[in-house]
Amino acid sequence: MSQKISTKLLLAVIAIMAFVVVFLIWQSEKNNSELMIQPNPPATQLGGVEVREYQGEKLSAIADVKDQGIKGVQNIDINTYSLQITGLVNQSKSFTYDQVLQLPKYSKVVDLNCVEGWSAKILWEGVQVKDLIDSAGPQAEANTVIFYAQDGYTTSLPLDYIQKNNILLAYKMNDVVLSPAKGFPFQLVAEQKWGYKWIKWVTKIELSNDPNYKGYWESNGYNNDGDLKGPKLEQ
Repeated sequence: MSQKISTKLLLAVIAIMAFVVVFLIWQSEKNNSELMIQPNPPATQLGGVEVREYQGEKLSAIADVKDQGIKGVQNIDINTYSLQITGLVNQSKSFTYDQVLQLPKYSKVVDLNCVEGWSAKILWEGVQVKDLIDSAGPQAEANTVIFYAQDGYTTSLPLDYIQKNNILLAYKMNDVVLSPAKGFPFQLVAEQKWGYKWIKWVTKIELSNDPNYKGYWESNGYNNDGDLKGPKLEQ
């Protein structure tokens, strides 16, 4: 009788152990299944690495470019942002940030010179303003390009200057995407012009037939041409 009890007890233990093994296998498969269907967490956005040399040429630091604006730093919501191309064009255009970046991109090293006495040699990357203008079809009488910024700042440049000098609308400096303080989403790279022509936070580009249009600082006495070799102030 004692042998029968031992046999029954052994069978009970084996049955319990088998149940535990089956349960553990089921639980493991359940956990694996839950892990597989969990969405991946969003990738962490890492800051760009600033370059300080390009094709053997030493570059200034991004920090060397002072943060200047008539109403402080502008923080633009890129989800609602649009760049308008208007005025004397065959068809007005509106570009989202991503649509602008789909245009051919170019890089060049250009010195930014401020009338306050500082300068910075920066590698700029952007799209050509003339590509944006050409997409809208400039009319024959257009001779001036007026740029508008988020903060109400404006300036203008001759259309001929824009076309012949392959002027960029930049979205990167030293291989780093512009920060709000540096003009995000776009800054004009007005090479051979004083810094007040380098408009930031650009929201609209207008084609005009008024070569005498004066922007913010030009209306306050600065030379409308803005040439580095010319006078800073109107004579």
